[in-house]
Amino acid sequence: MQDRKPVQSWLTDMDGVLVHEGQPVPGAPEFINRLRSSGKPFLVLTNNSIYTPRDLTARLSRMGLDVPEESIWSSALATGQFLADQRPGGTAYVIGEAGLTTALHAVGYVLTDFAPDYVVLGETRTYSFEAITKAVRLINDGARFICTNPDVTGPSAEGALPAAGSVAAMISKATGVEPYFVGKPNPMMMRSALNTINAHSESTAMIGDRMDTDILCGLEAGLETILVLTGISSRTEAERYPYRPSRIINSVADLLDEV
Repeated sequence: MQDRKPVQSWLTDMDGVLVHEGQPVPGAPEFINRLRSSGKPFLVLTNNSIYTPRDLTARLSRMGLDVPEESIWSSALATGQFLADQRPGGTAYVIGEAGLTTALHAVGYVLTDFAPDYVVLGETRTYSFEAITKAVRLINDGARFICTNPDVTGPSAEGALPAAGSVAAMISKATGVEPYFVGKPNPMMMRSALNTINAHSESTAMIGDRMDTDILCGLEAGLETILVLTGISSRTEAERYPYRPSRIINSVADLLDEV
């Protein structure tokens, strides 16, 4: 990776990189402030489709992280963009929260349970058996199956929660139809983020805490990849993968002098 161009744009995961268990990672507020003052394009990425960018801006602000709405890119926004490109003005039956429904409305989609073009599954804390049954029947009737992200569990104060990937597996088992996952590690998530800030892969770095999503996604999209040790993957675990990040650092605090 010695011949890469200097980093001109930054993509960073949120959970495990900037925040951890509801608290800012040491150095993260300073890192965001340095990014903003540098004028370099950047986006904070998340596979979580529950919240709108406005919601996430407010949540991050309460933790001392000053991230504007336009600097947040979620799997919900990427899904909306993907569907608008694939089938403009289409219809969808959605299982999810405001982050996803708002993103689909913003691209002109109609949300309906009457012969929709797509069943779109996202994150929610209240998965309904009735809604899942409806999704199974609509897919059996010909609706295309989209899922915002493949994460099988999500974090909570009480422990792991089943996430969209787990529910997608249940629907797939019932229908025999596999979903198309838009979020990480699909490199489309990364490319859509790059397009949003008019950045180029050869001069963009991706910071993440998970080898199997953040680093894999950045690698497949041609970005410099930086693994931080403040989240999921440890240095030892990173060595077990058949691919490597460009580098491993302790936290985003180690990047302050590079922005």
